[in-house]
Amino acid sequence: MLDAGAQLLRLNVARHPCAYFAGRAARTEFVDSRAARSPNAYSGLAPLGFRRTGDLLYRPQCEGCADCVPMRVLTHEFSSSRRFRRILAKNADVVVRTRSVLVDDPPFEMMPALVRHYMLFDRYIRARHADGDMFPPSVNQFRGLFSASAETFTLDAYLDDVLVASAVTDVLVDGLAAVYTFFEPNLPARSLGAFSILQQIEECRRRALPHLYLGYWVVGAAKMEYKADYWPAEFLRDGRWQATRRRASDPTHPAKH
Repeated sequence: MLDAGAQLLRLNVARHPCAYFAGRAARTEFVDSRAARSPNAYSGLAPLGFRRTGDLLYRPQCEGCADCVPMRVLTHEFSSSRRFRRILAKNADVVVRTRSVLVDDPPFEMMPALVRHYMLFDRYIRARHADGDMFPPSVNQFRGLFSASAETFTLDAYLDDVLVASAVTDVLVDGLAAVYTFFEPNLPARSLGAFSILQQIEECRRRALPHLYLGYWVVGAAKMEYKADYWPAEFLRDGRWQATRRRASDPTHPAKH
């Protein structure tokens, strides 16, 4: 029954090299953008493990592999660890603001209000992901963070009126979905990536939303291990969201009370 909502929309499949493990083939299922141009469609498909990129909703459906596990933080139960409290204290001088983003459909033009966001995005990709598939950064890639079919806002961190972090975030019926976060690469001591996730959790609470969708925990991928620090959380396995209420080292073997 969990896939009933997805079956209301036309699905397509793309095969491509795996972005996380060299030598592996990947298979991604995605919803035709013409059928999904509604925030309600995204809200219905996110609990099925779908994510958004641009106007497309997608989920991995690799044959013989289930290492990409959808994850969402239980925001009402979340409690900051000692490490997170230190991060919040380090950034006590940071001002956090939200900005709604409306995207013309199409064409997308670089909106004046987002120029400094793009400049920060460009610096971040060049410094942190020069070996990844988002390098070199481009306006088209930046545009892909947003969609005319989603209710999207940026959660921005300012230090002395200078933008130092931005978390692109979608609004769903049952939570917020973290799309992409980029931040000033020359301020590593501030842990601005973790700080941004903490702010997204707080924004969920402010809106009385129970979930922060954090994308996929990729088993065995070092770059995704940071997600283990955000709990209690739920993982989508075998068509059911299953909770772990203490730090899990592997979502396929969740730690429970």
